[in-house]
Amino acid sequence: MPHHCRHCGSPLTQEVIDLGHQPPSNAYLSPEQLALPEITYPLKVFVCGSCWLVQLPAHAAADELFTPDYAYFSSTSSSWCAHAERFVDAAVERLALGPQSLVVELASNDGYLLQYVQQRDIPCLGIEPTAATAQAARAKGITTLERFFGVALAAELEPADLVVANNVLAHVPDINDFVAGIARLLKPQGRASIECPHLLRLLAGNQFDTIYHEHYSYLSLQVVQRIAAGAGLAVVDVEELPTHGGSLRIWLTHQGAAQPTAAVASVLAAEAAAGLETLEAYAGFQQRAEAAKHGLLEFLLQAKRDGRRVLGYGAAAKGNTLLNYAGIRADLLPGVADRAPSKQGKLLPGSHIPVISPEQLAAQAPDALLVLPWNLIDELRQQLPGYELVTTIPELRHD
Repeated sequence: MPHHCRHCGSPLTQEVIDLGHQPPSNAYLSPEQLALPEITYPLKVFVCGSCWLVQLPAHAAADELFTPDYAYFSSTSSSWCAHAERFVDAAVERLALGPQSLVVELASNDGYLLQYVQQRDIPCLGIEPTAATAQAARAKGITTLERFFGVALAAELEPADLVVANNVLAHVPDINDFVAGIARLLKPQGRASIECPHLLRLLAGNQFDTIYHEHYSYLSLQVVQRIAAGAGLAVVDVEELPTHGGSLRIWLTHQGAAQPTAAVASVLAAEAAAGLETLEAYAGFQQRAEAAKHGLLEFLLQAKRDGRRVLGYGAAAKGNTLLNYAGIRADLLPGVADRAPSKQGKLLPGSHIPVISPEQLAAQAPDALLVLPWNLIDELRQQLPGYELVTTIPELRHD
Protein backbone atom coordinates (compact mmCIF):
# COMPACT_ATOMS: atom_id res chain seq x y z
CA MET A 1 0.00 0.00 0.00
CA PRO A 2 1.54 3.39 -0.96
CA HIS A 3 2.05 5.93 1.81
CA HIS A 4 2.08 9.72 1.57
CA CYS A 5 3.81 12.42 3.61
CA ARG A 6 1.68 13.71 6.47
CA HIS A 7 2.92 17.27 5.88
CA CYS A 8 3.19 17.81 2.12
CA GLY A 9 1.34 14.78 0.72
CA SER A 10 4.19 13.53 -1.47
CA PRO A 11 4.60 9.75 -1.97
CA LEU A 12 6.91 8.10 0.57
CA THR A 13 9.46 5.95 -1.21
CA GLN A 14 12.73 6.50 0.69
CA GLU A 15 13.14 4.00 3.53
CA VAL A 16 15.25 5.00 6.55
CA ILE A 17 15.06 1.89 8.77
CA ASP A 18 12.94 -1.24 9.18
CA LEU A 19 12.50 -2.63 12.71
CA GLY A 20 10.09 -5.38 11.70
CA HIS A 21 6.48 -5.86 12.84
CA GLN A 22 5.84 -4.84 16.44
CA PRO A 23 2.90 -4.18 18.76
CA PRO A 24 2.35 -0.63 20.04
CA SER A 25 5.06 0.01 22.63
CA ASN A 26 2.72 1.16 25.39
CA ALA A 27 0.18 -1.66 24.95
CA TYR A 28 1.07 -3.48 28.18
CA LEU A 29 -0.82 -6.72 28.70
CA SER A 30 -2.65 -8.23 31.65
CA PRO A 31 -2.03 -11.96 32.24
CA GLU A 32 -5.55 -12.65 30.96
CA GLN A 33 -4.79 -10.96 27.63
CA LEU A 34 -2.08 -13.49 26.81
CA ALA A 35 -4.82 -15.82 25.60
CA LEU A 36 -5.94 -13.25 23.01
CA PRO A 37 -4.39 -12.30 19.65
CA GLU A 38 -1.83 -9.49 19.78
CA ILE A 39 -1.89 -6.96 16.94
CA THR A 40 1.39 -5.90 15.38
CA TYR A 41 2.12 -3.24 12.77
CA PRO A 42 5.08 -2.51 10.49
CA LEU A 43 7.72 -0.38 12.17
CA LYS A 44 9.34 1.02 9.05
CA VAL A 45 10.40 4.68 8.88
CA PHE A 46 10.53 6.77 5.70
CA VAL A 47 11.90 10.19 4.83
CA CYS A 48 9.94 12.45 2.49
CA GLY A 49 12.07 13.42 -0.47
CA SER A 50 10.11 16.67 -0.90
CA CYS A 51 9.86 18.26 2.56
CA TRP A 52 12.28 15.92 4.41
CA LEU A 53 9.93 15.03 7.24
CA VAL A 54 11.10 11.68 8.67
CA GLN A 55 8.00 9.70 9.55
CA LEU A 56 6.25 6.46 10.33
CA PRO A 57 3.02 5.87 8.40
CA ALA A 58 -0.06 5.96 10.66
CA HIS A 59 -0.72 2.22 10.77
CA ALA A 60 -2.68 2.65 14.02
CA ALA A 61 -5.02 5.56 14.80
CA ALA A 62 -4.17 7.84 17.71
CA ASP A 63 -7.17 6.69 19.75
CA GLU A 64 -5.96 3.08 19.39
CA LEU A 65 -2.55 4.01 20.82
CA PHE A 66 -3.48 6.60 23.45
CA THR A 67 -6.14 4.57 25.21
CA PRO A 68 -7.98 5.39 28.48
CA ASP A 69 -5.62 3.11 30.45
CA TYR A 70 -2.45 4.55 28.85
CA ALA A 71 0.31 3.47 31.24
CA TYR A 72 2.84 6.31 30.93
CA PHE A 73 2.72 8.76 33.84
CA SER A 74 5.22 11.62 33.50
CA SER A 75 5.53 12.20 37.25
CA THR A 76 7.16 8.77 37.70
CA SER A 77 10.46 10.38 36.73
CA SER A 78 11.75 12.80 39.36
CA SER A 79 14.30 14.24 36.92
CA TRP A 80 11.54 14.98 34.39
CA CYS A 81 9.49 16.80 37.05
CA ALA A 82 12.56 18.83 37.99
CA HIS A 83 13.04 19.66 34.30
CA ALA A 84 9.42 20.85 34.12
CA GLU A 85 9.78 23.01 37.24
CA ARG A 86 12.91 24.69 35.86
CA PHE A 87 11.04 25.41 32.63
CA VAL A 88 8.11 27.00 34.48
CA ASP A 89 10.47 29.17 36.54
CA ALA A 90 12.20 30.41 33.38
CA ALA A 91 9.00 30.87 31.36
CA VAL A 92 7.29 32.88 34.10
CA GLU A 93 10.24 35.29 34.14
CA ARG A 94 10.74 35.34 30.37
CA LEU A 95 7.09 36.05 29.55
CA ALA A 96 6.14 37.96 32.72
CA LEU A 97 3.35 35.51 33.43
CA GLY A 98 0.99 36.22 36.30
CA PRO A 99 -2.62 35.93 37.52
CA GLN A 100 -3.81 37.70 34.36
CA SER A 101 -2.18 35.10 32.08
CA LEU A 102 -3.32 31.75 30.74
CA VAL A 103 -1.04 28.74 30.23
CA VAL A 104 -2.33 25.78 28.21
CA GLU A 105 -0.41 22.53 28.00
CA LEU A 106 -1.11 20.05 25.20
CA ALA A 107 -0.67 16.40 26.21
CA SER A 108 -0.47 17.52 29.83
CA ASN A 109 -0.40 13.93 31.11
CA ASP A 110 -0.75 13.73 34.91
CA GLY A 111 -0.11 17.41 35.62
CA TYR A 112 3.65 16.97 36.00
CA LEU A 113 4.25 20.52 34.62
CA LEU A 114 1.04 22.44 35.26
CA GLN A 115 1.30 21.71 38.99
CA TYR A 116 4.16 24.23 39.07
CA VAL A 117 2.13 26.79 37.11
CA GLN A 118 -0.76 26.31 39.52
CA GLN A 119 1.55 26.79 42.53
CA ARG A 120 2.30 30.28 41.20
CA ASP A 121 -1.42 31.15 41.01
CA ILE A 122 -1.28 31.40 37.22
CA PRO A 123 -4.47 30.18 35.47
CA CYS A 124 -3.82 27.02 33.49
CA LEU A 125 -5.56 24.32 31.48
CA GLY A 126 -4.43 20.83 30.51
CA ILE A 127 -5.45 19.04 27.32
CA GLU A 128 -4.93 15.28 27.76
CA PRO A 129 -6.79 12.58 25.83
CA THR A 130 -5.93 9.61 28.08
CA ALA A 131 -8.38 9.14 30.95
CA ALA A 132 -6.05 7.68 33.58
CA THR A 133 -3.48 10.46 33.37
CA ALA A 134 -6.14 13.18 33.06
CA GLN A 135 -7.77 11.90 36.25
CA ALA A 136 -4.41 12.00 38.03
CA ALA A 137 -4.05 15.65 36.99
CA ARG A 138 -7.53 16.49 38.24
CA ALA A 139 -6.64 14.91 41.57
CA LYS A 140 -3.98 17.64 41.81
CA GLY A 141 -6.64 20.28 41.19
CA ILE A 142 -5.64 20.94 37.56
CA THR A 143 -8.49 21.57 35.12
CA THR A 144 -8.01 19.03 32.33
CA LEU A 145 -9.97 18.35 29.13
CA GLU A 146 -9.95 14.76 27.83
CA ARG A 147 -9.69 15.65 24.15
CA PHE A 148 -7.29 15.32 21.24
CA PHE A 149 -6.02 18.76 20.22
CA GLY A 150 -6.36 20.45 16.85
CA VAL A 151 -7.93 23.49 15.20
CA ALA A 152 -11.47 22.48 16.16
CA LEU A 153 -10.69 22.32 19.88
CA ALA A 154 -8.52 25.46 19.75
CA ALA A 155 -11.50 27.41 18.42
CA GLU A 156 -13.45 26.53 21.57
CA LEU A 157 -10.81 27.78 24.01
CA GLU A 158 -9.76 31.14 25.42
CA PRO A 159 -6.57 32.49 23.80
CA ALA A 160 -3.39 31.63 25.69
CA ASP A 161 -0.26 33.58 26.59
CA LEU A 162 1.80 30.40 26.63
CA VAL A 163 1.10 27.07 24.94
CA VAL A 164 3.34 24.21 26.06
CA ALA A 165 3.69 21.03 23.99
CA ASN A 166 6.31 18.70 25.44
CA ASN A 167 7.02 15.47 23.57
CA VAL A 168 3.72 15.50 21.71
CA LEU A 169 4.43 16.98 18.27
CA ALA A 170 5.96 13.65 17.24
CA HIS A 171 2.84 11.86 18.50
CA VAL A 172 0.20 13.50 16.29
CA PRO A 173 -0.81 11.92 12.97
CA ASP A 174 -2.19 15.20 11.55
CA ILE A 175 0.77 17.42 12.28
CA ASN A 176 -0.53 20.29 10.12
CA ASP A 177 -3.81 20.47 12.04
CA PHE A 178 -2.00 20.31 15.38
CA VAL A 179 0.35 23.21 14.58
CA ALA A 180 -2.50 25.21 13.05
CA GLY A 181 -4.37 24.64 16.31
CA ILE A 182 -1.47 26.16 18.24
CA ALA A 183 -1.60 29.20 15.96
CA ARG A 184 -5.35 29.49 16.57
CA LEU A 185 -4.91 29.21 20.35
CA LEU A 186 -2.10 31.77 20.78
CA LYS A 187 -2.76 35.39 21.65
CA PRO A 188 -1.28 37.90 19.14
CA GLN A 189 1.85 38.26 21.30
CA GLY A 190 1.68 34.76 22.78
CA ARG A 191 4.43 32.17 22.74
CA ALA A 192 4.44 28.43 22.18
CA SER A 193 7.15 26.16 23.57
CA ILE A 194 7.51 22.80 21.85
CA GLU A 195 9.95 20.16 23.08
CA CYS A 196 10.74 17.20 20.85
CA PRO A 197 13.60 14.74 20.39
CA HIS A 198 16.05 16.08 17.82
CA LEU A 199 16.46 13.99 14.68
CA LEU A 200 20.10 15.05 14.52
CA ARG A 201 20.76 13.42 17.92
CA LEU A 202 18.69 10.34 17.08
CA LEU A 203 20.92 9.58 14.10
CA ALA A 204 24.20 10.53 15.79
CA GLY A 205 23.38 8.46 18.89
CA ASN A 206 21.97 5.40 17.10
CA GLN A 207 18.73 5.94 19.00
CA PHE A 208 16.63 3.59 16.88
CA ASP A 209 14.78 2.43 20.00
CA THR A 210 12.98 5.79 20.17
CA ILE A 211 11.12 4.69 17.04
CA TYR A 212 7.69 3.30 17.90
CA HIS A 213 4.15 3.62 16.65
CA GLU A 214 3.21 6.45 19.01
CA HIS A 215 6.01 8.49 17.39
CA TYR A 216 4.62 9.32 13.97
CA SER A 217 7.31 11.95 13.17
CA TYR A 218 11.06 12.43 13.83
CA LEU A 219 11.81 16.11 13.75
CA SER A 220 14.51 18.54 12.75
CA LEU A 221 14.33 22.27 13.39
CA GLN A 222 14.24 22.97 9.66
CA VAL A 223 11.18 20.76 9.18
CA VAL A 224 9.40 22.24 12.22
CA GLN A 225 10.16 25.71 10.87
CA ARG A 226 8.61 24.71 7.52
CA ILE A 227 5.47 23.25 9.13
CA ALA A 228 5.11 26.26 11.43
CA ALA A 229 5.36 28.69 8.52
CA GLY A 230 2.44 26.91 6.86
CA ALA A 231 0.35 27.76 9.94
CA GLY A 232 1.46 31.40 10.11
CA LEU A 233 3.98 30.81 12.91
CA ALA A 234 7.69 31.58 13.10
CA VAL A 235 10.52 29.93 15.03
CA VAL A 236 12.05 32.71 17.13
CA ASP A 237 14.30 30.78 19.52
CA VAL A 238 15.57 27.27 20.17
CA GLU A 239 17.33 25.60 23.07
CA GLU A 240 19.29 22.35 22.85
CA LEU A 241 18.43 20.08 25.78
CA PRO A 242 19.93 16.81 27.07
CA THR A 243 16.50 15.22 27.69
CA HIS A 244 15.53 12.04 25.82
CA GLY A 245 19.02 11.68 24.41
CA GLY A 246 19.01 15.18 22.94
CA SER A 247 15.97 17.36 22.39
CA LEU A 248 15.03 20.80 21.11
CA ARG A 249 12.87 23.35 22.88
CA ILE A 250 11.46 25.39 20.02
CA TRP A 251 9.81 28.76 20.69
CA LEU A 252 7.13 29.88 18.24
CA THR A 253 5.24 33.14 17.75
CA HIS A 254 2.90 34.53 15.15
CA GLN A 255 4.89 35.64 12.12
CA GLY A 256 6.20 39.19 12.55
CA ALA A 257 5.77 39.23 16.35
CA ALA A 258 9.50 38.80 17.14
CA GLN A 259 12.88 38.35 15.50
CA PRO A 260 14.71 34.99 15.67
CA THR A 261 17.72 34.63 17.95
CA ALA A 262 21.17 33.57 16.82
CA ALA A 263 20.49 30.13 18.29
CA VAL A 264 18.02 29.39 15.49
CA ALA A 265 20.63 29.99 12.80
CA SER A 266 23.18 27.92 14.76
CA VAL A 267 20.99 24.81 14.99
CA LEU A 268 19.90 25.13 11.36
CA ALA A 269 23.57 25.32 10.35
CA ALA A 270 24.37 22.16 12.34
CA GLU A 271 21.52 20.32 10.62
CA ALA A 272 22.71 21.49 7.21
CA ALA A 273 26.26 20.36 8.01
CA ALA A 274 24.91 16.90 8.93
CA GLY A 275 23.07 16.77 5.60
CA LEU A 276 19.68 16.02 7.15
CA GLU A 277 18.01 16.99 3.91
CA THR A 278 20.07 14.53 1.88
CA LEU A 279 19.74 10.75 1.68
CA GLU A 280 23.38 10.35 2.75
CA ALA A 281 22.45 11.28 6.33
CA TYR A 282 20.43 8.06 6.69
CA ALA A 283 22.87 5.65 5.08
CA GLY A 284 24.12 3.00 7.50
CA PHE A 285 21.44 3.60 10.16
CA GLN A 286 19.97 0.11 9.63
CA GLN A 287 23.38 -1.51 9.97
CA ARG A 288 24.18 0.38 13.19
CA ALA A 289 20.87 -0.71 14.69
CA GLU A 290 21.63 -4.32 13.80
CA ALA A 291 25.08 -4.06 15.43
CA ALA A 292 23.51 -2.79 18.67
CA LYS A 293 20.95 -5.62 18.57
CA HIS A 294 23.65 -8.23 18.10
CA GLY A 295 25.73 -6.74 20.94
CA LEU A 296 22.80 -7.01 23.33
CA LEU A 297 22.02 -10.59 22.32
CA GLU A 298 25.65 -11.62 22.75
CA PHE A 299 25.74 -10.07 26.25
CA LEU A 300 22.54 -11.80 27.40
CA LEU A 301 23.52 -15.16 25.91
CA GLN A 302 26.96 -15.04 27.55
CA ALA A 303 25.38 -14.09 30.89
CA LYS A 304 23.07 -17.09 30.55
CA ARG A 305 26.03 -19.39 29.85
CA ASP A 306 27.90 -18.00 32.84
CA GLY A 307 24.95 -18.47 35.18
CA ARG A 308 24.59 -14.74 35.77
CA ARG A 309 21.10 -13.32 36.37
CA VAL A 310 20.25 -10.21 34.35
CA LEU A 311 17.02 -8.28 34.90
CA GLY A 312 15.76 -5.17 33.17
CA TYR A 313 15.00 -1.81 34.70
CA GLY A 314 12.47 0.68 33.35
CA ALA A 315 9.54 -0.65 31.33
CA ALA A 316 9.88 2.19 28.85
CA ALA A 317 8.37 2.31 25.38
CA LYS A 318 11.85 2.58 23.88
CA GLY A 319 12.81 -0.60 25.71
CA ASN A 320 9.93 -2.45 24.09
CA THR A 321 11.13 -1.42 20.63
CA LEU A 322 14.61 -2.71 21.47
CA LEU A 323 13.48 -6.01 23.01
CA ASN A 324 11.06 -6.81 20.20
CA TYR A 325 13.55 -5.87 17.48
CA ALA A 326 16.13 -8.16 19.12
CA GLY A 327 13.59 -10.95 19.70
CA ILE A 328 14.38 -11.08 23.43
CA ARG A 329 11.99 -13.03 25.64
CA ALA A 330 11.76 -14.03 29.30
CA ASP A 331 14.31 -16.85 28.91
CA LEU A 332 17.05 -14.22 28.53
CA LEU A 333 15.47 -11.40 30.53
CA PRO A 334 13.05 -12.88 33.12
CA GLY A 335 11.70 -9.57 34.41
CA VAL A 336 11.78 -5.78 34.05
CA ALA A 337 11.28 -3.60 37.13
CA ASP A 338 9.42 -0.30 37.01
CA ARG A 339 8.37 2.20 39.66
CA ALA A 340 5.01 2.90 37.99
CA PRO A 341 2.19 0.94 39.69
CA SER A 342 0.25 1.22 36.40
CA LYS A 343 2.77 -1.17 34.78
CA GLN A 344 3.53 -3.57 37.63
CA GLY A 345 1.89 -6.98 37.31
CA LYS A 346 1.53 -6.57 33.55
CA LEU A 347 3.59 -7.97 30.71
CA LEU A 348 5.57 -6.10 28.10
CA PRO A 349 3.95 -6.02 24.66
CA GLY A 350 5.43 -8.50 22.23
CA SER A 351 8.09 -9.98 24.48
CA HIS A 352 5.61 -10.81 27.30
CA ILE A 353 8.32 -10.23 29.91
CA PRO A 354 6.75 -9.63 33.35
CA VAL A 355 6.89 -6.13 34.85
CA ILE A 356 7.86 -6.33 38.52
CA SER A 357 8.27 -3.80 41.31
CA PRO A 358 11.69 -2.52 42.44
CA GLU A 359 11.17 -4.46 45.69
CA GLN A 360 10.68 -7.69 43.75
CA LEU A 361 13.81 -6.91 41.75
CA ALA A 362 15.88 -6.44 44.92
CA ALA A 363 14.60 -9.75 46.29
CA GLN A 364 15.89 -11.56 43.19
CA ALA A 365 19.42 -10.13 43.68
CA PRO A 366 20.37 -9.81 40.00
CA ASP A 367 24.00 -9.75 38.92
CA ALA A 368 23.36 -6.95 36.41
CA LEU A 369 20.56 -4.63 35.30
CA LEU A 370 19.80 -3.84 31.67
CA VAL A 371 18.65 -0.19 31.80
CA LEU A 372 16.09 0.27 29.04
CA PRO A 373 15.44 4.05 29.49
CA TRP A 374 19.12 4.85 28.93
CA ASN A 375 18.29 8.57 28.83
CA LEU A 376 17.65 8.37 32.62
CA ILE A 377 20.96 6.68 33.43
CA ASP A 378 22.21 9.55 35.64
CA GLU A 379 19.01 9.46 37.70
CA LEU A 380 19.11 5.67 37.94
CA ARG A 381 22.72 5.60 39.12
CA GLN A 382 21.50 7.46 42.20
CA GLN A 383 18.49 5.17 42.67
CA LEU A 384 20.33 1.89 42.08
CA PRO A 385 23.68 2.03 43.91
CA GLY A 386 25.70 -1.16 43.96
CA TYR A 387 24.27 -2.63 40.74
CA GLU A 388 26.12 -3.25 37.51
CA LEU A 389 24.15 -1.15 35.02
CA VAL A 390 24.19 -2.01 31.32
CA THR A 391 22.93 0.12 28.44
CA THR A 392 22.71 -0.74 24.74
CA ILE A 393 22.42 2.62 22.96
CA PRO A 394 24.47 3.71 21.05
CA GLU A 395 26.34 0.48 21.81
CA LEU A 396 26.74 -1.92 24.75
CA ARG A 397 28.16 -0.20 27.83
CA HIS A 398 28.71 -1.36 31.41
CA ASP A 399 28.50 1.11 34.29
